[in-house]
Amino acid sequence: MIPEKLERGLVSVFTGDGKGKTSTAIGIASRAAGHGFKVFFAFFLKAGNYIHGEKKSLSLLSGVAFESYGCEGWVDKDNVLPEDIEQAKKGFSASREAMLSGDYDVIIMDEVNMAINLGLIPVDDMLKLIDEKPANVELILTGRYADAKLIQAADLVTEMLMIKHPYNNGIQARRGIDY
Repeated sequence: MIPEKLERGLVSVFTGDGKGKTSTAIGIASRAAGHGFKVFFAFFLKAGNYIHGEKKSLSLLSGVAFESYGCEGWVDKDNVLPEDIEQAKKGFSASREAMLSGDYDVIIMDEVNMAINLGLIPVDDMLKLIDEKPANVELILTGRYADAKLIQAADLVTEMLMIKHPYNNGIQARRGIDY
């Protein structure tokens, strides 16, 4: 049975200082795959060998493809390296190609808001990508510091608000829960 295409794809932004942006996107990928939709998941700012459980989980889902675009360590906003820009551009290009290919119903650009905030991707390029989005493709953008222009262009915006975080009490990110 060939699954139906989405009748109407929207643009969603998950942003804010609180936890749950990537987890929300992974949940949507899982839900979409459960209905037979095809998903392309691009991880920005995360090196290919970054250890996160979502890669293993997503690899078990039929119809979900994913790639990582990033270098080792964190991007220094005051000292952006050419490799950081190159990786972000590769991720952006791959996401655009997947979106326009007709092969995918859902495109998830994880941490792309941070890549834009760091100057790795121009916000105007993202706005153009939103304008190019086929009507039946869902586009999901995650990461802190979503640009006001993206918030305006989106159909759905959710801000994760940090009220309390274990990191403030010295508890580091935990394998299987936080990554």
